[in-house]
Amino acid sequence: MHRLNSEEGTLIYSGSLAKAVLGVKLFSYSTSIFSMCVMPQVLLKTGFGVQSLALQVAVCGTIGLFTFITPVLLHLLSKGYVVRLYHNHEMDTYTAVTYNALMAEKKTVFHQSQVSVPGVSQMFTTFYANRRSMLVNPELFALPHDYNHLMGYDKPFSFDLDKFEEQERSKQD
Repeated sequence: MHRLNSEEGTLIYSGSLAKAVLGVKLFSYSTSIFSMCVMPQVLLKTGFGVQSLALQVAVCGTIGLFTFITPVLLHLLSKGYVVRLYHNHEMDTYTAVTYNALMAEKKTVFHQSQVSVPGVSQMFTTFYANRRSMLVNPELFALPHDYNHLMGYDKPFSFDLDKFEEQERSKQD
């Protein structure tokens, strides 16, 4: 990966699954739209429209559940996946590029001090930035130092419990 400079800063991370995430979302949206367009025709052609109302509600509800829930579930699982991550060294800010629900790029700008690492490993979350979960693959950073700085692993560590409790209280305020 080349370290390119842009208005957001230096490109330090590029997600390898970006095209796959976009492709799966596009496929899910297109099949949902296709289902919504074809379903009325299928119901009319099969004569299903003249049967009992309870049966219509059950079948349409099941089809509608899969039609609408699948894209929503995919978005909830992939909304934190970081496609690209830029670092502005002068201001020590990061710009994370993710995909929103409409498959457009969304930029989230945050300072390194706003990054928090979950105490317990969580699925689909590497770190939180402004309380927003982000998912990155540490192995895809060109320089390990960039990942260490992002996560705050380059800061001095203290075994003093009182200092730790003070830091936690100041973060909550």
